[in-house]
Amino acid sequence: MKHIIALDVGGTGMKAALIGADTTLLHEARRPTGRERGPDAVVTAILDFAAELREIGERRFGEPPLAAGVGVPGVLDEDRGVAVFAANLGWRDVPLRALLTERLGGIPVALGHDVRMGGLAEGRIGAGGGARRFLFVAIGTGIAGAIGVGGRIDPGAHGSSGEIGHIVVRPGGPACGCGQSGCLETLASASAVGRAWADASGDPAADA
Repeated sequence: MKHIIALDVGGTGMKAALIGADTTLLHEARRPTGRERGPDAVVTAILDFAAELREIGERRFGEPPLAAGVGVPGVLDEDRGVAVFAANLGWRDVPLRALLTERLGGIPVALGHDVRMGGLAEGRIGAGGGARRFLFVAIGTGIAGAIGVGGRIDPGAHGSSGEIGHIVVRPGGPACGCGQSGCLETLASASAVGRAWADASGDPAADA
């Protein structure tokens, strides 16, 4: 059966699926990113997860995937397939598309910004359908947005459009992984809300 790999890399966890040619969901799985072990370990986790998905597809459906679509956070050079920077994952200048293509046996790999890919889906088949302009905002480990204009997602001049989580809203506030202090996501992301609630409640297991 013809199918593709879909893999979403977040700041804390990864979500993946095998999707049939008719868009049927064939398989889904989740894994932690393991970011506490450092950026190299995160890259290894992504490659291992992708290889596992390929193996599952071949075993169940009798043929390798046709392609893979992979979404990652941070600043991307989508033309070169390079993950330039991700504050929550700590990596810089990772040639992720080439690494995935090699690990997956040479199948085509599309590398995109996770939130812009989510925004594209929302614009085509979700709440943004029919809207000429819309803003999609994802709040998780970090905060980011996708700007929909005329049926497409605008990546910005340098591939960082929508990185609203790194707007400084409280100068001198909590340190952010991007090197600034008081960024929006240090105060209002799900992880920041969870930390604040854990401190306020005295329950270290509390989360957003």
